Amino acid sequence: MRVAVLKEDNCQPKKCNDECQVFCPPVRNGQECIVMDEKTGKPHISESLCIGCGICINKCPHDALIIEQLPSELETDMVHRYSLNGFRLFRLPTPSKDSVVGILGPNGMGKSTAINSLSGRVVPNLGDWTNKEPNWDDIIESLPRGELRDFLISVKDGKIKVAVKPQNVDKLPKRVKGSVRELLSKVDERRILDEMTQKLGIYHLLDRQIQQLSGGELQRMAICATILREADVYFFDEPSSYLDIHERMRMVKIIQELSESKRVIVIEHDIAVLDVLADLIHIVYGKKGAFGIFTPARSTRQAINTYLDGFLPEQNVRIRNKPIQFLNHRDRVPEIGNEIISWNSLEKQLGDFKFATGEGKVHRSEVVGVVGPNGTGKSTMIKILAGEIEYDSGWVDQQPTISYKPQHIDVDIDCSVQLWLDSEIGARWRSGEFNVNVIKALGVDQLLAKRVKKLSGGERQAVSIAICLGRDADLYLLDEPSAHLDANARMEAAKAIRRTMESNEKSAFVIDHDVYFIDILSDSLLVFDGVGGQHGTANGPFPLREGMNQFLQDVNITFRRDHDSKRPRINKPESRKDREQQSSGDYYSFDSR
Repeated sequence: MRVAVLKEDNCQPKKCNDECQVFCPPVRNGQECIVMDEKTGKPHISESLCIGCGICINKCPHDALIIEQLPSELETDMVHRYSLNGFRLFRLPTPSKDSVVGILGPNGMGKSTAINSLSGRVVPNLGDWTNKEPNWDDIIESLPRGELRDFLISVKDGKIKVAVKPQNVDKLPKRVKGSVRELLSKVDERRILDEMTQKLGIYHLLDRQIQQLSGGELQRMAICATILREADVYFFDEPSSYLDIHERMRMVKIIQELSESKRVIVIEHDIAVLDVLADLIHIVYGKKGAFGIFTPARSTRQAINTYLDGFLPEQNVRIRNKPIQFLNHRDRVPEIGNEIISWNSLEKQLGDFKFATGEGKVHRSEVVGVVGPNGTGKSTMIKILAGEIEYDSGWVDQQPTISYKPQHIDVDIDCSVQLWLDSEIGARWRSGEFNVNVIKALGVDQLLAKRVKKLSGGERQAVSIAICLGRDADLYLLDEPSAHLDANARMEAAKAIRRTMESNEKSAFVIDHDVYFIDILSDSLLVFDGVGGQHGTANGPFPLREGMNQFLQDVNITFRRDHDSKRPRINKPESRKDREQQSSGDYYSFDSR
């Protein structure tokens, strides 16, 4: 089965000479394989006549075409198709009773389409995009007997009520006005508002205006609003974004308690969190913007290891060019060079918040991970080192040139990504090592024709990381670079940052809450403690293991290493392994036995 997809945003008929049609061999032989639309000027591609030569893909000046060969047996598994040359989805995940079902895979693979289908918002058309009124009987008849079929029969009969936590909680202040109490009271169908706000740690925020909330507070409010609804199925789309590790573990416990009586599906890109949260996981793979394929559910450990390995043995399909690998860290011997910056006894008062540090320093080729609770001064310290904030006392020695990527990326420009890159970092991004290790690794090369205003959160993050790393500097400061990136993109971003520092003998501070992300890129850790919004102290940098042990002891979480993939895995609280590691003080084990 051949799939031909037109990327609408990329296709610019006024800026090309119809190369896709002019050079198409079937067209030259008199077949109507590619026909140009009279109104839009854009091509319509016949998949049955296409020979898969790839000439149109290479000739298109705007990278607007995707043509892929898929196994023929998938044709009967097509769930939904948007247009002749539009995105299509194959198979659906299955909401299971008394389980948290996770979905793991890149963005742009149809996860939102799947959720809309399972919730009844979209009636799947089984690939017949011309059918404007598809019905549930057809989709139900196409499925084998089992849990998914029974579930969709209930959806058809109107017996399933669904609650969905949206992905982009940072957009809520623009859509909803009023106080937190007013919003949550409107949706409190289960009459558990006081209980849930206490559990999520937002009871003290009830009288605050939604526009005054931080990203983490908005996330917890959105999770609370979802759970307050009376529903049969709860969908949580990226519930860990903006949350620190304390809050992520609290969220895990709350969602697991919910799953004891309800069906729960979670889309999550923090693999460490998904590992401890989910009972079963569906992997979704495909081609971004073209097609997505859901695999049958696997056990959590098997699914994550399979995803990291990048090969699906049952389907005999490789979903990644090479595996994502984790080091034992005793294998990592960083080539740390001369001291690049040092500081001691820094203090800063910001309203009611007080920030302080001990003594610390960073060397060339060193990547420092920055961890700790929200609101304890991580961004404040980064801004002090970047020169954006003056400190009240203490000292900073050396004045390295700095490249800074802030936490919130507010770009109000109307141009293409290509022009944005040119204006920020010149021609460096176009070729050489930087092009391979950063631009292509982050997928920025696929976004060059796209308008900056139309970029998704993850796409904007990727371009911003590339711009930060592309500037000529001694010290790179990146504030939450994993936010909005899918699991695969996070690993690629971590490796891109690390490779840039090693090859150019530069240094970096990276604030993040994703333990996998920190594990891959860090040589050492700067550990923050304190009370969010009141006071915070920066300690270190420490060697990675020492820093992780200090950080996780405060969180009361232990990590072990997976025997096969070497990835860090959260131990279940009070399990034998958890008790053993706590008693020995080894909260972040490097041993994969």
